[in-house]
Amino acid sequence: MVLLTPGPTPIHPRVQSALAKEMRGHLDLEVLTTNRRIREHLNFLFDPGEGALLAALPGSGSLGMEAGLNNLADAGDAVLLLVSGTFGERMVEIAHVYQFDHKVLRSEPGHPIDPQLVAEELSHRPYRLVALVHGETSTGVINPVEEIAALVQAHGAIFMVDVVTTAGMMPLSMQKLGIDYAFTGSQKCLSAPPGLAPIALSLRGRECLGQVRGWYSDLSRAAVYWEQEGYFCTSPVLLHYALEEALRLALEEGLENRQKRTEAMFAAVLSLLEELGFSAYAAKGARLPTVLVVRPPQGLHEAEIRKGLYARGVSVAGGIGPTAGQVLRLGLMGESARVEHYRVFFKALGEVLGKSGLERAFEERVGLIAV
Repeated sequence: MVLLTPGPTPIHPRVQSALAKEMRGHLDLEVLTTNRRIREHLNFLFDPGEGALLAALPGSGSLGMEAGLNNLADAGDAVLLLVSGTFGERMVEIAHVYQFDHKVLRSEPGHPIDPQLVAEELSHRPYRLVALVHGETSTGVINPVEEIAALVQAHGAIFMVDVVTTAGMMPLSMQKLGIDYAFTGSQKCLSAPPGLAPIALSLRGRECLGQVRGWYSDLSRAAVYWEQEGYFCTSPVLLHYALEEALRLALEEGLENRQKRTEAMFAAVLSLLEELGFSAYAAKGARLPTVLVVRPPQGLHEAEIRKGLYARGVSVAGGIGPTAGQVLRLGLMGESARVEHYRVFFKALGEVLGKSGLERAFEERVGLIAV
């Protein structure tokens, strides 16, 4: 099966081999040494500045989201949530659970958050925390994190950013932007197995720790394991090995090169799909290069296309939230953004649509880019 969903993504043979290493205890010296290297790699990935907490939480990216909100704000705190799709709405659900005094700013489906509206809202009242999803998986929208970060920094609030579909596929500097907390999922741009949520918490963000109302999501407990190398919980050791190898692969290639790769693949795939009658869901100028969200041609239903592709060994995703039943969502993260995978995709799509030669048309379009 060729896995072209917005996560999980295919894993590299080196990552697959790491999963076959000998099992060790989570406090074994070899595992703790692996964890130190993971922290070094995460420092390059996030660039959070001196004194930051770097860890890979034992859970999905959703744990990273809940842990951030739970640790950075308390009941009754003013929290501004910037929502452009399903995963922004997940932050709203968590805010209800923890009883924050939260305000939600929503963009129109397929459009990014407007920084001007953020500026206006920040002028009305003081906020403790502002939270944003950088790349919204449900709509294929990328939000203007640089502009929003500058506004939040001027306001003096803590800034939390979901970088699940961007970290590991494009450069990120938390300290340059003024981001206090960022998190991702191992199965996204890093192309490791699901089960870990790499996070970075700035030194300023760490000042918020100590009053959390959870236990498993308490980042001070995670720090005991990742920094003091003491006992917190039983960590998924083999996933640590795989994550280290995936991080090493990403940094060997270089984040700038990975960004060029996904952008080149996005352009090639979208241009051919547009010729076939598909159309991008996200507004032009705000399209997330790691997740291509497209409406099918008129007269065709996305579920039938997905079913036909799956029968031919290609797995893509349908819509969720505002895009449910309307779109196909194609992953271009990590190992999924490879010519060989999309060659198979276009061959299968051609059979579904009754059009021959699509794989050759794709090869011509993608040209000589080294992806």
